[in-house]
Amino acid sequence: MLRLWVVILCFFVAAPVAAAPTDDLNALFEDYQSNKFVENPFEATYAGEAGYNDQVPAVSPEDYARRAVASAGFLARLDEIDRSGLGDADLVNADILRFILKHEVALAQFRSWRAPFLADAGFHTEIGSLVSATSFRTEKDFEDYIARLSALPAYIDQNIENMRVGLAEGFTQPKEIMPLIIPSFEAMADPDLDAHPLATPFQSMPNVISDRRQKALRKAGHRVLKEQVFPAFSALATFMKEEYLPNARETLGVSETPDGGDHYAALVRYFTTLDDATADEIHEIGLKEVARIRKEMDQVIKDAEFDGSFAEFLEFLRTDRQFYAKTPQEMLDRAAWIAKDIDGRLPAYFGKLPRQPYSVEPVPENLAPNYTNARYSGAPLDSPRGGQFWVNTYKIEIRPMYQLTAMALHEAVPGHHLQVALSLEIENVPDFRLGFYPHAYGEGWGLYSEKLGVEMGVYQTPYDHFGRLTWEMWRACRLVIDTGIHSKGWTRQQAMDYLAGNTALSLHNVQTEVDRYIAWPGQALAYKMGELTIWELRAKAEEELGDEFDIRKFHDAVLVEGGLPLDLLRKQIDRYIAEEKSNN
Repeated sequence: MLRLWVVILCFFVAAPVAAAPTDDLNALFEDYQSNKFVENPFEATYAGEAGYNDQVPAVSPEDYARRAVASAGFLARLDEIDRSGLGDADLVNADILRFILKHEVALAQFRSWRAPFLADAGFHTEIGSLVSATSFRTEKDFEDYIARLSALPAYIDQNIENMRVGLAEGFTQPKEIMPLIIPSFEAMADPDLDAHPLATPFQSMPNVISDRRQKALRKAGHRVLKEQVFPAFSALATFMKEEYLPNARETLGVSETPDGGDHYAALVRYFTTLDDATADEIHEIGLKEVARIRKEMDQVIKDAEFDGSFAEFLEFLRTDRQFYAKTPQEMLDRAAWIAKDIDGRLPAYFGKLPRQPYSVEPVPENLAPNYTNARYSGAPLDSPRGGQFWVNTYKIEIRPMYQLTAMALHEAVPGHHLQVALSLEIENVPDFRLGFYPHAYGEGWGLYSEKLGVEMGVYQTPYDHFGRLTWEMWRACRLVIDTGIHSKGWTRQQAMDYLAGNTALSLHNVQTEVDRYIAWPGQALAYKMGELTIWELRAKAEEELGDEFDIRKFHDAVLVEGGLPLDLLRKQIDRYIAEEKSNN
């Protein structure tokens, strides 16, 4: 009998056991994450994965085709998993990955790699931004960086070849905006080692590295920059001026490129995260929002006791020197003071705050001329720096101080820094969710934060309030302008006139913003569509919870799961409301 029991036991141990749906899902998550870092070492660096810091992405057409096949394969694996066997947390993880994969598959067919740059950034500037997110603590960190620099020329050459495919097939950035983009390529070709962003790591090296090794690493890095990287960037700048610019397309909207109508429709769905979003509907929402905000602006003009028309008030704001800093440092100092003032008010509105700090920094000089007013630059939790609230100090005479409060609320706290830093701290989720940034959620939260500043009491003057309304109007105008350019045949001048006529943005900022929408179809739609959804969900929570509504708990519910497509955010808030009702 004992011998028979042993045989039976061995039989059951050796028999194959079908994997549970959760096991299949976790295996898929691991495979997807591993593949993502292998395919995009830059993304691995941003995520704090040091094992890829000596590499650059492979970007040939065949590489992109392989990635599209891989995304389709991951999506098929996901759809084969039995969802009935998954818990609530696994279902959220699966739904987020499905959102990512379905859009990777949908957008891959349009081969955007043929035009790998925007109006204010691109493959040529990303390596500079990557430097600030890279850890430089050991000799190996510098050795890896030098290896990455050595791989840059081939990466640049392949992007040139990709752009040549775009030129041949009529898929380029429009010629009309190219003259103001070319300087960003020329800036990267500047061989000044003291000023070049790629030389920054060699300027100050950690003391744990001996002086002898510091000198050797610095010499090796400078040699690669001078002999390989700078010549490659110089050749790229020449290509952009002599080959790309003369042959770029004469049309403006992406709908006027091959398959452009379908491409724009796919971009609208991706950036809004809404499967049923259409350009026509969004255009109408934008017109209604512009009209509503205009009424609020008219009231602020009355509160400021200004004796003149709306257009005259805009001219007053654009030209009166009282609204402008005298030096870049004065602008940075004011932005930093506002940010710290907001910091002190956060506990009244948020139950959970991130442990990662942030700083206030100027936009890098090589980006600033054609860059937006401000931006947030995040960092991994183990990075030697915190998050960064970038303030554009280029031409301070066109950047009014009354917009700084809205900027700080959006880009720093409680906007992108609080949001992104918290998303890096989520526990017990797949790695792909850490820092995940669906645009409508991310930018919608930033715009929501600007208006939340009214409740927080951080706007001090009628001009500050008008600055906030200008920024909200700017985002409402985006709905009209982006859809106008890319689906209704608007001209660049028509778009600039519309933005200039409805906001107090300087005319320089009007131009840079419109060029951004032209070069990045659909992204500008994310802000207002996301913000309107968050306010809608807050109104629902306030109505259903009544006196039990706690603003801190609502905000934590919006942020606790990190980035979510808007349909999943709705489900998240529904769960929060149900839990609050059951607890009370």
